[in-house]
Formats: sequence, C-alpha cells, structure tokens
Amino acid sequence: MRVGVLGAGQLARMLALAGHPLGMRFAFLDPASESCAAALGEHYCGDYGDTALLDRFAAAVDVVTYEFENVPVACVEYLARRRPVWPPAGALHTAQDRLHEKTLFRELGIATPPFQAVNSLEELKQAVAGIGLPAVLKTRRLGYDGKGQAVLRQPEDIDAAWHRIGGVPLILEGFVAFQREVSIIAVRGRDGEIRCYPLAENIHRNGILHLSRSCVGDSMQEQAESYIKLLLEQLDYVGVLALELFQDGARLIANEIAPRVHNSGHWTIEGAETSQFENHLRAVCGLPLGSTAALGHAAMLNFIGTLPPREAVLAMDDVHLHYYDKEERPGRKVGHATVRATAADALETRLQRLLDVTGLR
Repeated sequence: MRVGVLGAGQLARMLALAGHPLGMRFAFLDPASESCAAALGEHYCGDYGDTALLDRFAAAVDVVTYEFENVPVACVEYLARRRPVWPPAGALHTAQDRLHEKTLFRELGIATPPFQAVNSLEELKQAVAGIGLPAVLKTRRLGYDGKGQAVLRQPEDIDAAWHRIGGVPLILEGFVAFQREVSIIAVRGRDGEIRCYPLAENIHRNGILHLSRSCVGDSMQEQAESYIKLLLEQLDYVGVLALELFQDGARLIANEIAPRVHNSGHWTIEGAETSQFENHLRAVCGLPLGSTAALGHAAMLNFIGTLPPREAVLAMDDVHLHYYDKEERPGRKVGHATVRATAADALETRLQRLLDVTGLR
C-alpha cells in the first residue's frame, strides 16, 4: 500500500514510522524543501495548488491523507477525483472555520460557549454586549497554538484586540471558566466502525500543549464519546478525529476539532494497544481497526523550542523519547517523551521526575 500524506512535519513522520512495519510506503507533498518526514519516503516539494505536481503525486500513491488542517480544501478535492482521500474534504472544510465548527456542534446538540460571528469593530461591540465579558476573540480561519486569539476581560480591551487581529473574519466566544481541558481521540473505519481512546487531560503553556495524561476510566468518558461519535457519523468521517473539550462541572463544552492525528494522542504510541497513528492508517487504507485500550497509565511531555539531554531522559525506566529531527527554535515542537506506569500514583512519581530531569516543571 502506497500512502500519500499532505504535509511532511512531525505528524507525517510518526504516521510513516507506524506504517513501515505494516508494509506501507509513503510519499509526502510539502512546500518546504527540508521537512522532518521526508527521509521516510518520497518528497514531492512544491505548492499545494500546483496541479501538475498533484497529478504526479496522485499517480505515485494508492490513498491520500493529511497531517494538518490548513491544507487547502481545493487541493484535497482535486486529489479526491484521482485517489481516495481520507478524511473527506467536507470535514476539512468544517474544521478550517471556527464558525462552521461551532455551528455544527450546536446543530448536533453538543454544548458550546455562546458565540457570534464578527466582521467589524461595531459588530464586535454588539457581540460583547450580547455575550458579555470575559470573552475570547478568535480568527475564524488559521491560527493554532494560541495564535490569532485575544482574551477580552474589560471594555478597554475591545479596541486593542480588534486592531491586533481584526480585518479578517472573526468569532467571539464566551469565556469558559473550566476545571480542566480534555480531549478525546477516536477513529472511524471505512466500514463505519468507531473506536475511542481514553480521554486525555491537557495542560497548555503559552497556548501550546505542554503535557497530556491519559485518563483511564474517567467519569467524563461516556459524554465525550457520545459527542465525537455524533461528529464522526455526521461528517461521514474516515480516520482519526480529535475533539478538544472544556470540563465545566458535570458537563463538557466543545472547543474545536482536529481532522487528523493529534498532539494530545502521542501517548498512544507506547501507551495503547494500537497507536493513533497506526489506527489512522488502518482506517484510511480500509484495514481492520486495532484495539484502543490503554496499557496502564501514560503521560506525554512536549519539548518546545529545545531538546533535553538524551542521556538523562533515557536513563529513566518506562520513558520513551521521540526527537523529530527538527532544528531547535523558540515555540517550535521539536520532540516529546512518553512515560508509562501500571498504576496512576506510580505514573505521577515518574512524571515528576521527568519534569525535573528535563527542567520543564
């Protein structure tokens, strides 16, 4: 099976690492001349709108997927006329616009913060009057790891936020005073079978994911699964989907979806029977899905900007290190480590030691 991946970053790299043992071969299409996945397959370097390049790429693969949600929908639609492309273009179209995303949640009965589209400073002021403060102003498209957002806490923040990120379509959302941030990752096969991983509890720093813990047997698992199953069915989805949520008391409030393998699911590489990466490949290639059961308890620690000393991390038991073969740079995801244990208290002890060793406490 020849798998084409749009994008050649660390997620594409981890897809290839999961697929090679299954006899899969990979081709990556990415505009960057140096990409960390390129060494694991054939690299088609060029623009996503270059139809001649897309034709050559399609001819070299059996199925196409993507590793990030900012791939142009037109590119996915063009390739879908030549090869199967999963997840479908409709899911990508929805995920690329926060207004479409939130509207879909509301239509499916999935709880969301109050929200309103904003296209001018006057509309922003009207939205604030209706939703109240605090609130979060976001660009509808693009923006990730905390970019393209502004928290409005008092009326004086409105003009400054508009001048910083205004001029493009925006959405204002009510601020959720959540107890914790969680995500659920699920996979749906071509035959409609759905399997869900345990919830992950996520901690962010400066808008970037810092730490994820698997939450085996969590009390919110059933509610989260009900939400993501609705989305998978409505979108006629194939592959891995991530749903980010806020916990507010006894209810979960949907934040956003990611139509791809997800950073908060990296713990599944060593912490689940079948990783999210392998299951994504199984799904898009029409193969049987693997078990999503957890192997004890696990946590994932992101390395942002710089990498810790390899020797210090590898000296720890039940810790698995992943370098992404990317140059160190402030704010850039350059690697992660997964720590495992058979019991939750043992996991916490090992995680605290890992935080000490890496200096990331």
